[in-house]
Amino acid sequence: MITAIRDWARLDAVRGFIFGFILFAGLSLTILSARPGGLRRQLRLAARRLRIVLVLGGVWMLGSLIIRVAFPDGPVSDYGSSVIAVVLGVVFLFVGRDPDPSDVRT
Repeated sequence: MITAIRDWARLDAVRGFIFGFILFAGLSLTILSARPGGLRRQLRLAARRLRIVLVLGGVWMLGSLIIRVAFPDGPVSDYGSSVIAVVLGVVFLFVGRDPDPSDVRT
């Protein structure tokens, strides 16, 4: 009997997670559909940003590797990866913007 009560508590947590996941997906689709250009354009822009993030993540990994190999100890080793991450974050803010509406394919 006690194990059955424990299983219900675990099921409640799983139900809450699934409900939250479905709610998040539904709200995301609703918000993306309401933006100008429709859902297809928004998903295209999201895919573009994902590709940019993957490239910038690779640049960060390579930069972090070079810093760890070239400077095994010292302040460059401690703060170098963080500085690279901040710089790449700023680069993403400029590169990841929505394209000009006049340049968008229809």
